[in-house]
Amino acid sequence: MTESSLHPAAAPSAEAMPSSGWRRFVADWASDQTSFKGVSWGKAMMWVFLLSDTFVFGCFLVAYMTARMSTTVPWPNPSEVFALEIGGTEVPLILIAIMTFVLISSSGTMALAVHYGYLRDRRKAGRLMLVTALFGACFVGMQAFEWTKLIREGVRPWANPWGAPQFGSTFFMITGFHGTHVTMGVIFLLVLARKVLRGDYETGRRGFFTSRRGRYEAIEIMGLYWHFVDLVWVFIFAFFYLW
Repeated sequence: MTESSLHPAAAPSAEAMPSSGWRRFVADWASDQTSFKGVSWGKAMMWVFLLSDTFVFGCFLVAYMTARMSTTVPWPNPSEVFALEIGGTEVPLILIAIMTFVLISSSGTMALAVHYGYLRDRRKAGRLMLVTALFGACFVGMQAFEWTKLIREGVRPWANPWGAPQFGSTFFMITGFHGTHVTMGVIFLLVLARKVLRGDYETGRRGFFTSRRGRYEAIEIMGLYWHFVDLVWVFIFAFFYLW
């Protein structure tokens, strides 16, 4: 008589083995849920916020596509609307190209700030966050210049001199909403950079956006927000300026 026949409970049963279908789904979901148990509260809440913001921007862009494809009036040509006169020559999309370069570059400096934050090099991390904030402020300044130029040329939320009246309302709503996100990011970057350079994350000084001593996770959370803002701009750039 074999050992398995003497101890039938030791043999794996069919119920204990994950099978295809519902049981396998439950097993996979349980493992995913376990992997997220170690995520901090701040990082989890930032992901929840970014997910909800993705739906908002997605709805705005879908509304823009719907308005553009349903209107019977010709849509303005981006190369004409967003052209700048340089030396007597109209250069299309030059300002938008510079804005995009600046914002994408800020993602690189933000990533380096997160890297040096986890190395606990507060001077490099803080300075890189200040550079990122400077890039963001430059972007907002160029966007304000762009808005001023269009308003002077007659663009309004209800009309514009180049064609479909829906252009003004969708443009100001979506780019303004994104610009607000960038402005808020610049403010928070300045606040965090000050705390990093002051050494709050080394001493554990209590206050807003300060985690436990030696933890620079707030910089990573800020980085998640900033990279999201940059990614959204890529879609806005493609929809408004290239389409």
